Amino acid sequence: MNRRNIILGFVILFAGFIQAQDDEDALKKEAKAFKESKNITYNANETLTQNDFVNAEADYRRAISKSDKNAAAPYNLGRAYYNRESFTEAFGRFKQAGEKAEEKPVKHRAFHNMGNVFMKNEEYEKAVEAYKQALRNNPNDEETRYNLALAKEMLKKQQDEQKKDDNQDDKKDQDQKDDKDKNQDQNQDGENDKDNEGDQKDDENKDEGDEGDKGKEKPEENKEGEGDEKKEQKQKPNEGDKPEEKNKPRPNQLSKQQIQNLLEAMQNEEKKVQEKMEAKKVKGAKIKNEKDW
Repeated sequence: MNRRNIILGFVILFAGFIQAQDDEDALKKEAKAFKESKNITYNANETLTQNDFVNAEADYRRAISKSDKNAAAPYNLGRAYYNRESFTEAFGRFKQAGEKAEEKPVKHRAFHNMGNVFMKNEEYEKAVEAYKQALRNNPNDEETRYNLALAKEMLKKQQDEQKKDDNQDDKKDQDQKDDKDKNQDQNQDGENDKDNEGDQKDDENKDEGDEGDKGKEKPEENKEGEGDEKKEQKQKPNEGDKPEEKNKPRPNQLSKQQIQNLLEAMQNEEKKVQEKMEAKKVKGAKIKNEKDW
């Protein structure tokens, strides 16, 4: 039993030794990769100073892929992008550097530059948060503090302008609504005026039609004493009639004297009727009383 325990102890000890050896090898390998990554980063920095951005970018990428512990490589690549105004790529590399960094000074620089990218893009609210995060890692940096104050001022100005624009949009919408309502009212009034004008025109046409009918009334050609006389005047004497026979009355025809007498009798009768009517008008006329107020 004791022998088995001894053997088990040796096995555990040996396994621990093997694990420790593996961990040591891993750490050595990681340290070696980190060292190589730093050397590549250094070369990339030198290449960048010679304005060879293409080769420098390639070296920075190699350095990043070589070691996850090297925060300087993505940070420096972010600065290279920032100087070329490739702000989207720059932000991605600064963010990567902030996530990889274990030391506060490196994190501070990463968040500070992220804030600068936000300022370039006029994303002032995000810039404020980035500068605050940078100050948490280095509260004594005056440049970051100044940028934070500037970001807050620009954010306030942006919010005021946005509020002003919103008010102008609301006013514009209200004005358009008022104009629309006004146009609708004008159109409605125009339709009413048009309807009234049409009714008035119909009434005028009706009145004109009545007057037209009155004007078209034909005089009665067969009035007593007039029609017969005109008809008689139009008749031409036959060629065989004798001159002395023209003044003789024909059968069933009144003589000229009879017609004259008949006309005088009718005129007297009509005169009497008119006198009676005038008497009635005088008798029935109303008198307006003027009141003293």
